[in-house]
Amino acid sequence: MAQMNMLEAIRDAMRVELKRDSNVVAFGEDVGKVGGVFRVTEGLQEEFGDDRVFDTPLAESAIAGMAVGMGIQGFRPIAEIQFVGFIYEALDQMFVQAARMRYRSGGRYNSPIVFRTPFGGGVKAAELHTDSLEGLALQTPGMKVIVPSNPYDAKGLMISAIRDNDPVFFMEHLNLYRAFRAEVPEGEYTVPIGKANVVREGSDVTIIAYGMMVHTAVKAAEELEKQGVHAEVIDLRTLMPLDIDTIVASIQKTNRAIVVQEAQKTSGAAAEIITQINEKAILHLEAPVLRVAGPDTIYPFAQIEDQWLPTPARIIAAVNKVREF
Repeated sequence: MAQMNMLEAIRDAMRVELKRDSNVVAFGEDVGKVGGVFRVTEGLQEEFGDDRVFDTPLAESAIAGMAVGMGIQGFRPIAEIQFVGFIYEALDQMFVQAARMRYRSGGRYNSPIVFRTPFGGGVKAAELHTDSLEGLALQTPGMKVIVPSNPYDAKGLMISAIRDNDPVFFMEHLNLYRAFRAEVPEGEYTVPIGKANVVREGSDVTIIAYGMMVHTAVKAAEELEKQGVHAEVIDLRTLMPLDIDTIVASIQKTNRAIVVQEAQKTSGAAAEIITQINEKAILHLEAPVLRVAGPDTIYPFAQIEDQWLPTPARIIAAVNKVREF
């Protein structure tokens, strides 16, 4: 197996699919010769040509609109939105046009589009670059939402997303692009959309997280282990569809749970997860399910973002609270 960081794994997934299917195309601002602002698409234009990997104007509405048009003509677009805060210009095309295409056409047309975007804090980026906007997508029927936490999952999930006939919002955490390397199979493989992964077994409490927060949760679990508390950590990998069965199975074992998200607390993924837990596993709970999240404020400027983001200490405090309930 090759050793790849998450950036390289995502690029390799796109390379696999560009080579396998001539209908796959990739485009966005500076994704061609430059290889994207983070170099995720570096080398792909040189390998596949500028009719398969190409630059667009600085217009997110045009990027997403072109993706919708190409999708209904049989292409499989990979459309990059350069930073997550820029998706507001493309919401109509993404969440109204692409997400409803199969329904409104009676199944005649699909929108097999992957909307890629970097997001996430901890890197001291500029305003509008680091917000966590997955909650917007979760309210959109027809849109799948993927947030990988490691190189292996990132490649397998990207391949699955490109092959999916529905639009996928694929969120790539800035702090994970070059954070570490891991073994990633060369060639093609898939990770199923809608299947969570138990990354750490435990018996005392379930910690549910996704993206960068998986690593924050694992650090907290390691500290809790020193105190004799055995925390189970679930990496959701996919927020829509949500693997509630894996969550319920864990809660049946631990009887306590917390959900960790980087986004602001109100109306996010954690709120939906807790609702589904209450609907399907409330009789197994011995304490309320708590959220560890960013506060309900605008994402702060870089100087104070470390005080804003969830930390292992905050997760440990929440674990102790549900254990003492």
